[in-house]
Amino acid sequence: MYALVEFKGKQYKAEKDALLKVDRIEAEVGSAVDIDSVLLVSGDTVTVGAPYVKGVKVSAVVESHKKDPKIIIFKYKSKKDYRRKTGHRQQYSYIRVKDIAGA
Repeated sequence: MYALVEFKGKQYKAEKDALLKVDRIEAEVGSAVDIDSVLLVSGDTVTVGAPYVKGVKVSAVVESHKKDPKIIIFKYKSKKDYRRKTGHRQQYSYIRVKDIAGA
């Protein structure tokens, strides 16, 4: 059984005991997170929401917070002496799906 959920503007496939890498959430490690915006549930039958499936909730636990490797952004225009170098490290959280309730 799995569910497609929408979380912080992105869609993820959530299965029991699956580890999801999501954009960083402001929650302590070990705290519970409930996701109510379930788009699709697949078990014995497939249930598609319009836009969300009513009465279905995905429960998860925050496991850790990490950062991606640095990405270098370099802007350059020839013959104009224009150079800009910046970097970015995306922060994300790992959440482990515990249960798909109501399916």
